[in-house]
Amino acid sequence: MELVIDNRQDIIPVEKDLIELLEKVVKETLIYEGWDDDYEISLSLVNNEEIRELNKNYRNIDDITDVLSFPMIEEDEDFSIIPEKILGDIVISVEKAWDQAKEYGHSFYREMAFLTVHSMLHLMGYDHVDEDTEKEMQDKQEAILTKLKIKRV
Repeated sequence: MELVIDNRQDIIPVEKDLIELLEKVVKETLIYEGWDDDYEISLSLVNNEEIRELNKNYRNIDDITDVLSFPMIEEDEDFSIIPEKILGDIVISVEKAWDQAKEYGHSFYREMAFLTVHSMLHLMGYDHVDEDTEKEMQDKQEAILTKLKIKRV
């Protein structure tokens, strides 16, 4: 598994141990879902301004969000056709993650891990369009974070 990280923000310091955590989260998500670990995933760490612009350009929503996922294939396509095993791109607003961690009362690292798992599941074809699929994603997210011993507190 190759996680290509591009830190394009300078608001929150990104330490080596955070990068190592995010690598573990990506790998564990692949393992949990029974996927090979030979995929490449791009992870961009941005500020609120950049994610707002991306959200506006790609989703027509002119607002800040915490994470965006850009899978390499469209829904209902065969994942075996992914060229060169590139799974897709994850974009996280580190600034928004920092604020949410404070708001939810847990660590910044936990919030970054959660957003990474959430986005990985999107890259792997999951979505939360109704109550059933939202519950399925929530259960998977919590199971993966629990396996990694990443708690809410």
